[in-house]
Amino acid sequence: MGSQPDQAPLIAIVGETASGKTALAIELAQQYNGEIIAADSRTVYRGLDIGTAKPTLAERQRIPHHLLDVIDPNETFSALQFKDLATKAISDIRSRGKVPFIVGGTGLYVDALLYDFQFNTPPDYQLRSHLAQLDVNELQEKVMELDIAMPQNSRNPRHLIRAIETGGAQAMRRELPPNTLILGLTIDRELLRDKVSKRIDKMVDAGLVDELVKAVTQYGWDAPGLQAPGYKALKGYIEGSSTLDEAKALFVQNDMQLAKRQRTWFKRNKDIHWICKKEESVDLITTLLNKSSIA
Repeated sequence: MGSQPDQAPLIAIVGETASGKTALAIELAQQYNGEIIAADSRTVYRGLDIGTAKPTLAERQRIPHHLLDVIDPNETFSALQFKDLATKAISDIRSRGKVPFIVGGTGLYVDALLYDFQFNTPPDYQLRSHLAQLDVNELQEKVMELDIAMPQNSRNPRHLIRAIETGGAQAMRRELPPNTLILGLTIDRELLRDKVSKRIDKMVDAGLVDELVKAVTQYGWDAPGLQAPGYKALKGYIEGSSTLDEAKALFVQNDMQLAKRQRTWFKRNKDIHWICKKEESVDLITTLLNKSSIA
């Protein structure tokens, strides 16, 4: 007999950029009759495929993916929107007798969904549009002027803007639902740097520069979808103030800084089971599925 919907299994795979989450998730989803929900604040954007390391068409043909290509690069997207869409996707996947896999490195998205964050203050898009014109230092000054708590990632404009919108109020979180397993993928620092560097070379060879030029021409550099560290690293090269090698080096630096922020976020979560290879996840998932009575 299958589980009740609120007792059905849910598996999340989290970790740093370029750590191998997508490849692992596809293997596990194939093995355990699953479908993937992308928890990534960049792959939601249409047309930004290469620079966001979006799963390839071949990978999506192997396993159905949800929450890719949701909005255009000039639109904003919040954790609340992700939570709502992901909740619907989970219901859809379960209705077909399959196992949902939440996969990504955007910690706020993952936590908002798994811990059922209650967002007390809806986004104020007019205020957000105004604040988006300010740089990081100006946003930090405004946070201090309002005498509210500085967000943990005080250099992230989105986090600063959200802190201002909510007056510093934190989203209420609930307990992790039953039969939910969170796997965290670990990777050695030097191996990660090597993977990031090789991935960037592949991105450039695959047409990253053309993809970015097309998006900038259509939406401009200030578009929300173009605020990813990798795209920013290429701005100097596209505008003629740096070489391609310099842009690649900056891309690596930005991605390694992103990885550090992601690692810091996830390391706080005591519910995560940390693994470094697929084999370590098999026993954990098998136990979960047996417990859920659907193995």
